[in-house]
Amino acid sequence: MRQHLLIDADDTLWENNIYFEHAIHAFIEFLNHSRLSPTEVRAVLDEAERLMGYGATNFTRSLEETYRRLAEKDILEEDLQQVRQFGEQLHEHPLQFLDGVQETLHYLSARHDLVLLTKGDLEEQKLKVERSGVERFFRQVVVVHEKDVNTYRQILTQSLFEPKETWMIGNSPRSDINPALAAGLNAVYIPHPHTWHFEHEEVLPGGTGQLLQLESFRELSSYF
Repeated sequence: MRQHLLIDADDTLWENNIYFEHAIHAFIEFLNHSRLSPTEVRAVLDEAERLMGYGATNFTRSLEETYRRLAEKDILEEDLQQVRQFGEQLHEHPLQFLDGVQETLHYLSARHDLVLLTKGDLEEQKLKVERSGVERFFRQVVVVHEKDVNTYRQILTQSLFEPKETWMIGNSPRSDINPALAAGLNAVYIPHPHTWHFEHEEVLPGGTGQLLQLESFRELSSYF
């Protein structure tokens, strides 16, 4: 039976958060705070990120705001420029697909209806999709500010999808799995070792949908 597969992008199709983690590590070393531990500095950065929002551009602003709050010396423009560079270099990373993604998308697109569903900054996400070359596999690319229960319900309504024939595939319990199940969809959870910690949450089977957990994106071809 032909299914509707809603597929996440960052850390499901390609690496993403690991580059942010590298930038945060470099930032904490550059700050070199005399009293706060790396964990405590990270907590201040987390607070800034919650206010600034998603994406590399907002992350850069979060780094700068955190530096202004925590710097233990006069704030010089060259230091701010270095801090901005930690974030801006995220735009320069080539897309690195996860194992088996391209051939699996090719296989799935011939058998099912694929929709790319990702959240974040609209322009940044659209640019990633264009650079990746995967748009040809998808009937539609949807970028949303948040993935919550209402988001999934709206997609079902607007696309006239039957919940029992619709699956959300992704790495985030908070955004991909739990709200999709709560909205009555099925879900495929593919954990990633570097999922952003804001997306961590216990997987809570709920609603009427099925839950499938796989070790890799490649395994989808065995089930769909």
